[in-house]
Amino acid sequence: MKDMVDTLPGIERVRSRFLTMLQDRKERIAAHILAAWEGETLDDVNDNLAKTEAILHQISGTAGTLGFSDLGTHARSCEGKIIAHLKGPDADLAICPGELIHEIDAFVIACEDVIDADVCAQVSKTALI
Repeated sequence: MKDMVDTLPGIERVRSRFLTMLQDRKERIAAHILAAWEGETLDDVNDNLAKTEAILHQISGTAGTLGFSDLGTHARSCEGKIIAHLKGPDADLAICPGELIHEIDAFVIACEDVIDADVCAQVSKTALI
């Protein structure tokens, strides 16, 4: 799929925009999940989890179509775990499970890896010119 995506006209510009937005989104995800962890009220926790889930949904819906299928799958998994928590038996408690923190942290690291790999690829292309 990634090879086919690479042949579409204008795809590099779209991928570049996605990666620029990914930098901002990963920072917002990290901020919201930290705010959920530190939240003292049910609204603090659940609102920040919902905001995290919404950003993950945006990434999962786009990443795969641009050739970042592993990142899209990881985002979808994190999104599903947040939804399960928000609909689960602990949804009425002001807690953010440590498992969610761990999973989201791994996702943020995966985002950084994708961004770093793109930077390295761009440097390699520039060096060849």
